[in-house]
Amino acid sequence: MTGQIKYQLSERDIPTTWYNIAADLPGLEPLLHPGTGAPITVDDLVGIMPETLARQELSTERDIEIPEQVRQLYAQWRPSPLYRARRLEQALDTPAKIYYKYEGVSPAGSHKPNTAIAQAFYNKEAGITRLVTETGAGQWGSALSFAGALFGLDVSVYMVKVSYHQKPYRRLLMETYGARCVPSPSTETAAGRAILADDPECTGSLGIATSEAVELAAGDPLTNYAGGSVLNHVLLHQSVIGQETLKQLELAGDQADVVIGCAGGGSNLGGLTFPFLGEKLAGRAQVRVVAAEPAACPTLTQGKFAYDFGDTAGLTPLLRMHTLGHEFVPPAFHAGGLRYHGMAPLVSGAVEQGLIEPVAVSQTDCFASGLTFAKSEGLVPAPESTHAIHAAVTEALRCKEEGRQETIVFGLSGHGFFDLGAYQAYLAGELRDDAYDHAGVAAALSNLPSVPDA
Repeated sequence: MTGQIKYQLSERDIPTTWYNIAADLPGLEPLLHPGTGAPITVDDLVGIMPETLARQELSTERDIEIPEQVRQLYAQWRPSPLYRARRLEQALDTPAKIYYKYEGVSPAGSHKPNTAIAQAFYNKEAGITRLVTETGAGQWGSALSFAGALFGLDVSVYMVKVSYHQKPYRRLLMETYGARCVPSPSTETAAGRAILADDPECTGSLGIATSEAVELAAGDPLTNYAGGSVLNHVLLHQSVIGQETLKQLELAGDQADVVIGCAGGGSNLGGLTFPFLGEKLAGRAQVRVVAAEPAACPTLTQGKFAYDFGDTAGLTPLLRMHTLGHEFVPPAFHAGGLRYHGMAPLVSGAVEQGLIEPVAVSQTDCFASGLTFAKSEGLVPAPESTHAIHAAVTEALRCKEEGRQETIVFGLSGHGFFDLGAYQAYLAGELRDDAYDHAGVAAALSNLPSVPDA
């Protein structure tokens, strides 16, 4: 053995609390009621989510207890392993030390069950019998379908239409868990019918699918909406990733200089990096955090920091976030989990405060780095995760050029076993880089909601 490869914790090391960065980020602006413009209250949210989750959404308490039943279910795959990417280091000939936190060991194959289990638990506890949600690439839909099966909840998933057709085995996995998967936009909701009336060939977006799910939840007292990203309580639940990673780096006798996550709505990025930022804000660490987003949907690097809806039809609260406009429909690139018009308010706030550095990366560059990673480390990454890999490779090559031995940690948010069609297209030379739609974004940003001065 030339050096340790994986760093593992025991089940007793599963965190007992979630970390809420809202306690440490000053100046965060509240969610606003879309009708009145007043700050959202718990009572405003309980129509689509249980009171416990509504309180977590608005909480500024630093540590929130994880229910024992949730920790027991986490134990099926948590703590997830931290790997030292020694073969990738060799392939890049870099002096940098590279680690990756692998969330693909969960039953659904990604980080998404960290919040799906928690949301299903609280909904079951509240007497809810059905959950509805949106999904892009299908990782979130798969996770909620898995959680629904564990708690005996009916689950309906509105899957972005282009991903529904690109990723049939993701859809089949949801159906195997007992969920119902519907291509969005659909004719089942007023929001979907309105979109199809305007554009019968619409490929869909996460914003449209969210509108369909929220509409159904608001109309049935026994149905709630479950969000897979963006919302504060979702990023809260994902904080188990970064908390474990900090402990595992201690086992390695190391400390991160750079922490990297892919960025779509913010759940994977926040889950890994917020505990590191908590250490930085407390003066206990110095670390750079990098958010790698798709160049065709560059919310953080090109979007406007403003109040906007989380969905296309304007049914959600108004969120202060980086946005390309809730009416923007991103191009149909393969990292479907990153095809969202907005970014989590917590991530957006951290970017505004200079705590997170966003970078936009192209699809073909990401797949090239994904193949380098697969050939050296043996794991085929999800297309979303290749964005973090490409940013990590870029940082490692910078270290090589500068002769610096920095420690780089990135999140491998899920495996790509259901995404081999995308790899097939890349290997055949058929994958292209979609251009950033300047005109489409400008049009969408011109229709941002009007928000009265606070």
